[in-house]
Amino acid sequence: GDCPAMEFVDNVFAAALSPFAVPEVKLGMPRVPSLSPMAVFGLLLFSYFMIFSGVVYDIIVAPPSMGSTQDPVTGMVRPQAIMAGRVNGQFLVEGFSAGFLFVMGGLGFIGLEYANEAGLSKLSRNIVFVSALFAAVIAYFMSIVYLKVKVPGYLHSRG
Repeated sequence: GDCPAMEFVDNVFAAALSPFAVPEVKLGMPRVPSLSPMAVFGLLLFSYFMIFSGVVYDIIVAPPSMGSTQDPVTGMVRPQAIMAGRVNGQFLVEGFSAGFLFVMGGLGFIGLEYANEAGLSKLSRNIVFVSALFAAVIAYFMSIVYLKVKVPGYLHSRG
């Protein structure tokens, strides 16, 4: 059912706006330049690095770039790059180096995939394969070292 009040409002607006004509506007879609596949890959890799480095945390909390700890034996103050024992906190250097390790591991797996492509000479295939495997393995083991420092007792049996 139509509401008489709504019809009245429609008629008032129609009478008030009748002297004005709606212009015919031809709007075209804006041209967005297309990026090359490697540019898109680079942007995605950079965003992957920034996200896994904890940039959002760094912007919100604004932690120091590095910390310091006092040696219990000598009393000397030493720089500390990893916030040990705190899983929910990080220094800037720690976040960026962990993000670098994740990117290095990802690029290692991409390199392993590239080593299987046709058209590579045997020498190039072997160089790409060995360097990509090296990158992936080093990134994995360094991430385990980070976890062992961040979480004392990580990967140790409790028996």
